[in-house]
Order: sequence, then C-alpha cells, then structure tokens
Amino acid sequence: MIMIDQTRHGRMPTVLPAFSSILLLVVLVIPVHAGDPALQIQGAIEKVLTILKDPQLQAESKKQQRLDQLRQVVYSKFDFAEMAKRSLGAQWQRLNADQQREFVKLFTELMENSYMSNLEGYNGEKVVVAGEKQDKEFAEVDTKIVTKKGEPIAVNYKLMQANGNWKIYDVVIENISLVNNYRSQFNRVITRSSFDDLMQKMKDKQFETAGKKST
Repeated sequence: MIMIDQTRHGRMPTVLPAFSSILLLVVLVIPVHAGDPALQIQGAIEKVLTILKDPQLQAESKKQQRLDQLRQVVYSKFDFAEMAKRSLGAQWQRLNADQQREFVKLFTELMENSYMSNLEGYNGEKVVVAGEKQDKEFAEVDTKIVTKKGEPIAVNYKLMQANGNWKIYDVVIENISLVNNYRSQFNRVITRSSFDDLMQKMKDKQFETAGKKST
C-alpha cells in the first residue's frame, strides 16, 4: 500500500485529513490582501460545507447523492491530470497517448478513493490561511490546520492557472509533497518491474490511502 515516508522527526503525517481539509474547514481566515487563489479555495470550501450540512442529504439513502455533489466541487478545484503527469516525472514522456489517458484515469481514481472516504469524517479541525504567493500563472497558499488538541499542521497548496481558474496540482504537508511521494513510490515499482506492472497494481487497488501504513 502507498504510505508517506516519515519526516526527519520520525513522525508520520496524517496526509488525508490534511489533504481533504482544504474542503472541510469551519474557520478560514483570509489574509487582508488575499488574491484570487485563496478566494477560489474559500468558495469551494463554502460549497462543500453547504453540502455536508444539508439536512436533506444526511440520510444514508442520500449518501450517493451527497458524494456526487462533493465530487463535483472537488473535481472543479484539483487538476488531477497535472498531478498524474507530475507523479510520473520523466516517465510520463515515454508513454503514448493511450497510456497517458489510462494512467490519468487510474490516478484520479486513486486520489478519489483516498479522500472521498475522509471528506465526511470531519472532526472539528480548523484552518488558518497564513499567506499567499503568486508568480504569474503559479501560486501557493500556505495554511495551518489546527487539530482539536491544538496541534498545528503546516499545509501548502500549489496552484496553477487553467482556463481562467486556479487549480491545485500538489499539496505539501509538513514539507512532504504528495506528488513527490507518489512519484518516488511509482518509480520504485517501475524500476523493480515495469510500467505495466504499476498500472496493474493501480487497477487491482494495491495503492491505498496515502498516509496510512501498509499492512
């Protein structure tokens, strides 16, 4: 199973709650001079909270409808194709168009399986936007997630402009890049075996929730 490497302090970051929490905030403090990236993220957060709090969607029979609505919001903010491309690094250029499309599809399913099961597991975490940087078509939004125990987790969202919108292409939790983490693990599979083997492992759901230890 996929797992995030330990930090230099030996602590295992809880990746998924941090990854999902961009869309699961109760408190979001926008800087006074916030630009469009932070504001777009705030808009997505508000949409998700509206869905999660909708009493008409709370019943178990409405679960699929609720997940479908959450999925629409998430897909509008994450550039899964760009994340998939970056997660393969140089290997991406060696693939033909059909292989690239199939990999993006499988990577998107991996990401969806990773966060959808956590979206509804919000447990009172709060997030403060600590800063924002823009450089032409790229931007970074720095946040701190504060757990119910008062423990801060630094989370940096990397975004790029796409069709007039800002899309997230990587999430860095306590200096660990989600994309780089997947790239190192994907490359290990390819080096030890082959790209076809990597694809088969993804189809077989052998890559599970990032942040969980393998069994």
